[in-house]
Order: sequence, then C-alpha cells, then structure tokens
Amino acid sequence: MTSVPTPIPSRTQFVLEGIKHRILTGQLTPGQALVETELAAQFGVSKTPVREALKTLAGTGLVVMSQYKGVTVRMVDADMAREVYDVRLLLEPEALRRAVRRGATLEVAQDALARSDRAADTAERSLANREFHRALYTSCGNPLLGRMLDEVRDQAALVSAVAWAANPSWEREAAEHREILRLALDGDADGAAAALHAHIASFVQRAFPEAHEEEGHQ
Repeated sequence: MTSVPTPIPSRTQFVLEGIKHRILTGQLTPGQALVETELAAQFGVSKTPVREALKTLAGTGLVVMSQYKGVTVRMVDADMAREVYDVRLLLEPEALRRAVRRGATLEVAQDALARSDRAADTAERSLANREFHRALYTSCGNPLLGRMLDEVRDQAALVSAVAWAANPSWEREAAEHREILRLALDGDADGAAAALHAHIASFVQRAFPEAHEEEGHQ
C-alpha cells in the first residue's frame, strides 16, 4: 500500500494566509484598498489565486467587496465590535469552563502566553494573543462550539488590532490572561470562565465605549 503524499498548500492558500497575516498584524489597515494586480506581484502569483483568496476573506468578514470601491480591508466600528464580542461573550467562557472540567492541560495556552511576554513587536504579540484565546476553547469537547468560535476569531483579532493601535493595553490584558490561566490550571472552571467573561467584556468597553452605551439602550 503506497503512502499518500502530504498535500502542498495551494497558491490560493498561500496568498490567503499572507493577506490575512498582513491584516491581523496591522500591515494592511481598515479601509485600505486591496488591488489584485499589486497583490499578485507581491506574492509572485497570477491574479486568479489572489481573487479566490479575497473571496474567502470576504466570507470570513475580514475584507469587503464593493461593486464601486473594489476590495478593501473591513472597517472596524462600534457595531462590528459589539456583534463579534457578543458572540465571544456567549460562547467562549462556556467553552473554557467545559475544557477545564474535562481536564485540559492548556499547555498551548501557556506557551502562547510566554511568547506574548517575549514578543519583540505588536505583530508577534497579536498572533500569540490569538493563539492563547484559541487554546482556551479547543479542548471543550464540542467540535461545533470550537468551529463557531473559530469563525469569529479573525474578526475579533481585527477589532483588537485597531483598538491596540489607538490605545495599547497589553500589560493589563497580559495580567488578565495570567489570572485566567491560573484559575484554569487550578481546576476552577467557573472562576476561569467568569474571569474570561470579565476580560472580554472590559476590553470592548474600553476600546469601543459607544458599543457598550448602545447596548445599554437596547
């Protein structure tokens, strides 16, 4: 029986990951135009994989396609922040609670937190932060719950990138991350979930206070 060769990432996937990385690390900013010919030249590919990558990114909410403006990086406002963080508040603490109750080791979260502390720049710290949060829920025991959180993960990172550019608050959030992880490793599922809920809620309230105000008037 012959072994199946490991598939090589397609050009579309290569371009997709490259554009996403630039968006989530702030190299491409909200509202910035994404021109197919320019991106094709930068990545050394034809326009076809670029076009397909942009379509996928539009589906995940990172870019917007307009008949008149072309393709642009999605703008971040209070409405978007409220929608994305509302989903996280509903799902992420419960996913962490379940992961702790299932005895998750959370080694990946520990590693991501350490890398965030050692990060040399904002881009590296942002990526480590995303990995930390994902590591909290991947062992929840419900693959569908994990996929639902994955679907808003990139949009949440875009919101964070914009917020951090305006008002860096890494040290406060790192301290909150350490407390969440401490509670989780101690086996305190409810305490870790409550700390995570407070962490997510306080971030969006600080970064987009108008989102919190609008929610209060609903």
